[in-house]
Amino acid sequence: MQFQLNTDANIQGDDRLAEVAGQTIASALGHLTDRLSRIEVHLADVNAAKGGTGDIRCTIEARPEGMQPQTVTHNDATVEAALRGGAKKIRSLLDSEFGKLGRR
Repeated sequence: MQFQLNTDANIQGDDRLAEVAGQTIASALGHLTDRLSRIEVHLADVNAAKGGTGDIRCTIEARPEGMQPQTVTHNDATVEAALRGGAKKIRSLLDSEFGKLGRR
């Protein structure tokens, strides 16, 4: 599974952030990694310098093999909280989608 992290101009996408994001996603999707070809994480500070609650947007796109890409978005106050929330949402979505395939 490939992992890609993208950030906007207001969030510094350094190696530490890439490691934290990768670990967060891997811990949430560890049981599904063999069924995914790629995960893309996009982090953006919606309000830029204005601040505020829920202004960090985490969009996660998962590309399951043989299926259409699946995408979720989660807004939160910090980058780490947005990553955790997005990871929970994508796990739930993928568990649901793979469960539907299993029932067919």
